[in-house]
Amino acid sequence: MINKQLLPIEHIREIAEETFEVVLHSEISAELKPGQFVHIALHGHMLRRPVSVADVDANAKTFTIIFKIFGEGTRALSQYQQGDNLDVLLPCGSYYPVESLSLDHALLVGGGIGVPPLYYLGKTLQEKGVHVTSVLGFQSKSQVFYEKQFQQLGDTYIATNDGSYGTQGFVTDIIQQLDEPIDYYFTCGPTPMLKAVTNQLQDENGYISLEERMGCGVGTCYACVVPLRQNPKESKKICKDGPVFSANEVMLQ
Repeated sequence: MINKQLLPIEHIREIAEETFEVVLHSEISAELKPGQFVHIALHGHMLRRPVSVADVDANAKTFTIIFKIFGEGTRALSQYQQGDNLDVLLPCGSYYPVESLSLDHALLVGGGIGVPPLYYLGKTLQEKGVHVTSVLGFQSKSQVFYEKQFQQLGDTYIATNDGSYGTQGFVTDIIQQLDEPIDYYFTCGPTPMLKAVTNQLQDENGYISLEERMGCGVGTCYACVVPLRQNPKESKKICKDGPVFSANEVMLQ
């Protein structure tokens, strides 16, 4: 059940170039699962903004979101301060089915703002005793964030497009050098990256999480549909059926 809440900001800070971390307090924080998002209303903007959940502290009843400034809406969000309240719908969307999967080694592949939900997933997997390897891609060194946090989960590799940090190139350049077998991969990021990763790992079990602009965020407006791979005439709603899908379930466009 999706709840509408007015949530106080406990913490907000810039953690990389135009990339912000926000900690919100909610009595139902523990209900949020890896891969889900929250939908945020902003003053002066008609549409809510979907932002993935990056972490949850069930004891403190808080959750963390991370967003990057892409337009006027996210720029407005970056100007909020500690103590301000946000109008939030939560929990939204599907999640990674970690409870039903049997695995010993998981590969997490994130690109840019697709990195945050993988951190909460990685923490959850680590708590279950799963070996976690993370490959994270960014445009440049100034945009890298949460590297130390991922390193606490397991082996972590960074790629930057311009070579200013880590491996120059793309996440796929690093993946092809990994020789340890994996049971499942989980990936989130821009569609071109998702296409490249799923093509590269097509023989492996995997889940993808799609980044998409949304209207209602609850599955009523049909603004964020994606065709099914087996039957392109049929589609699913990213906001409600997703954003998490089996890697072979939907057609990446």
